[in-house]
Amino acid sequence: MITIEYLPYIFFTIALFYSSVGFGGGSSYLAIMSLFLTNFYEIRSTALILNICVVTIGTLIFIRNKVFDLKMFWPFLVSSIPLAYFGAQLRLSQKVFFLILGSSLILSGLAMMVRYINAKLKSKEFSLVKKLGLGGSLGFVAGVSGIGGGIFLSPTLNLLNWANPRTVASLASVFILVNSISGLVGLTVAGTFELDINLIWKLVLAVILGGSIGSYLSNEKFNLRFLGGLTAVLVIYVGLRLVLMHGFGINI
Repeated sequence: MITIEYLPYIFFTIALFYSSVGFGGGSSYLAIMSLFLTNFYEIRSTALILNICVVTIGTLIFIRNKVFDLKMFWPFLVSSIPLAYFGAQLRLSQKVFFLILGSSLILSGLAMMVRYINAKLKSKEFSLVKKLGLGGSLGFVAGVSGIGGGIFLSPTLNLLNWANPRTVASLASVFILVNSISGLVGLTVAGTFELDINLIWKLVLAVILGGSIGSYLSNEKFNLRFLGGLTAVLVIYVGLRLVLMHGFGINI
């Protein structure tokens, strides 16, 4: 039987997979912690901290390798940060929170799978208004759901053929970073930021190690098609599990 002592090993694996496609892993951290922890606010706070640890590594590597382009990305970021802050301040019941998160993850996972099936679609530029609108709306969803939002942004941009997958991954990484920080500020202001110090440091070490390996694979131009497909399956499974468990009381 899996106990809480195994969480660092599980989170190491999650961080490796998610960081390889520019994500932080917050959705899976939330889902798994809900099986072991009873404090809903601690679960959300911990997931955001772990998100920040993972995507900070990826962001620094993307910047070093000159994949990150602020001129292309800034509209997504400036509109998402304030809305992620306000979204994090909403007080939702645990059931409603996990149903929203689970449904969003299922849709995101399906979008990821569609994109990997149609990997040769051509890129196209977005208008400033479209970037601001997408960034703001997905930033708000990120704040409400308690994760950085890259898992929503990346499939959306890939489906809309905004840029190549590596550029999208770099934006997703930065998007998660800034909105996770904004979400933490929102939780703090709302008085719902809580952590277990004895647990968090073990998880932080695990995701930093996993995130470092995953970010290296992503930036060294490995073929990430297989890893991306596996990540999409994992996202769908996590979302389905959350909906069934919290909506219908079915545990899979």
